[in-house]
Amino acid sequence: MRTTSHAGDCTHRGLWILLRKFYKPGGVLFRVTCGVVARRTPGLLIDWPASREAAALQLCLRESRDMSISQKALETLQKRREAVLTAGKEKVAQRHAKGQLTARERLGLLFQEGTFQEVGTHIQHTCTHFGMTGKEIPADGVVVGTGFVDGRQVAAVSQDFNVVAGTLGKMHAQKIVQAMQYAQRMGIPVVAIKDSGGARIQEGVDALSGYGQVFYQNVILSGVVPQIAVILGPCAGGASYSPALMDFIIMARQNAQMFITGPQVIKAVTGRECTMDEIGSAEMHATVSGNVHVVADDDKHALQLAKQLLGYLPSNNTHDPPHKPWPELDLSDDPAMNTIVPDDPKAPMDVKEIIARLVDHGEYFEIHAGFARNIVVCFARIQGIVVGIIANQSMEQAGCLDCDSSDKGARFIRFCNVFNIPVVNLVDVPGFLPGIEQERGGIIRHGAKMLFAYASATVPKLTIILRKAYGGSYLAMCSPEMGADVVYAWPTAEIAVMGAEGAVNLLYGKELKDAEDKRAKTAELVQDYRDNFASPYLSAARGYVTDIIEPAQTRAFLALALRKSMNKRELRPLKKHGNIPL
Repeated sequence: MRTTSHAGDCTHRGLWILLRKFYKPGGVLFRVTCGVVARRTPGLLIDWPASREAAALQLCLRESRDMSISQKALETLQKRREAVLTAGKEKVAQRHAKGQLTARERLGLLFQEGTFQEVGTHIQHTCTHFGMTGKEIPADGVVVGTGFVDGRQVAAVSQDFNVVAGTLGKMHAQKIVQAMQYAQRMGIPVVAIKDSGGARIQEGVDALSGYGQVFYQNVILSGVVPQIAVILGPCAGGASYSPALMDFIIMARQNAQMFITGPQVIKAVTGRECTMDEIGSAEMHATVSGNVHVVADDDKHALQLAKQLLGYLPSNNTHDPPHKPWPELDLSDDPAMNTIVPDDPKAPMDVKEIIARLVDHGEYFEIHAGFARNIVVCFARIQGIVVGIIANQSMEQAGCLDCDSSDKGARFIRFCNVFNIPVVNLVDVPGFLPGIEQERGGIIRHGAKMLFAYASATVPKLTIILRKAYGGSYLAMCSPEMGADVVYAWPTAEIAVMGAEGAVNLLYGKELKDAEDKRAKTAELVQDYRDNFASPYLSAARGYVTDIIEPAQTRAFLALALRKSMNKRELRPLKKHGNIPL
């Protein structure tokens, strides 16, 4: 047998490297070494020298045609895949009649067409009890994979209520966890579409363990990648804790419920009757419990909202938000802003009108719109820069901070901080809401969350004092002492330890008692207090205010200050984490 001593003698070296293996097409064994092709059949060995390598290659390719995959194997794959893709098809019409989509249809709306790649399509359950042996559960009741949303990769989980009610078992949970772990490695957001009857009772403790693994992974991902839960069906019992551990919950107004114990259990344990709407509806959670951040009209709307929300968020905590900075800053005034502020400092002022004039095209994405309405939190862009806005709403409870608004604001601030989103604060706060219910409800503890959130945040923090900024609530809305990088005040701002009326009653009690015209004397002293002790010029003179600006200048000042703060770096003492007053 002729051999070649050096691989360089081969005229098609890359080809020989490729073919330097054993092939067995149609019972004929080929061995290829540098320069020699040997064809071996039983009892026969034929060698070709390197000069005839082209002929050998032709023979190899001709006889290897029989190596193509069998049609039977392809048909088996297609049959198995079709069984998974069409699972529960007999229930599709019924769901559509209720205004609901299937698990796969939902993912189709979330992702750009053709970009979804499924994971764990052929997963099977492992349960052998209660008649489960050999029972087919396509994809184990959950569709998992990745795709692109506006050009960015996102991991998604969509529970399939058409398959054993989307109940969670061991392998179902494993698929969810694997998707979340992939999201962690790739640094991509997670969207979890919840539509499940809860734990798969037949799997017992395996199902319980599955929930624990999902919860643990939710916590691992917290502050690493954004997590959005979309509730489009039942989400009951322990299943509701996974959404609660995620960053945002979007819930459909119809066909969706979220609760720990249902009406029947509540009646059995407490004797009190209630409806599902009272304990588990989107409306209740969005306005009373505060569990739901955004309410959607239906499945399609919910997924549109999820995509819109993702448009303001970075893929992970090492990335900046998806800023779209304007090539040139527009530093012109907005004269209409000067007309929004009422002359009477006690008159309510709709802060949403101010937000709409500050942000690009008047567009912003509000979070918790129906909960704790005395504070407004939202995402927006100011000349292309993504910001989180926290604003007191004097149309509700005069803009006072209470237990719920403090929780709402603090959580939003902390989300912005972990995902590098600058914070803009619009201050018009007369104080913390007084009352027995507030004191007994823990207003001290809840209010401290605002202080903690602002002080621990290292993102750019820009504060605009519109009108009132009294007492501890002034500090709780990000004063310079709490780390604000710039503080601008309108000429209408009042910055003081307390409101003028309250201060006058405490400071001038004797004078008011002896005054012939108590009302006139009170008005005189109140105005004097405002001019001399609550004036923004006094705070500016002490260095507590960066500058006093016209309302018309606000957008330009914010846009410029944001651009200058994008490189902010602030280091803190090393520690595991702070101990926020929960």
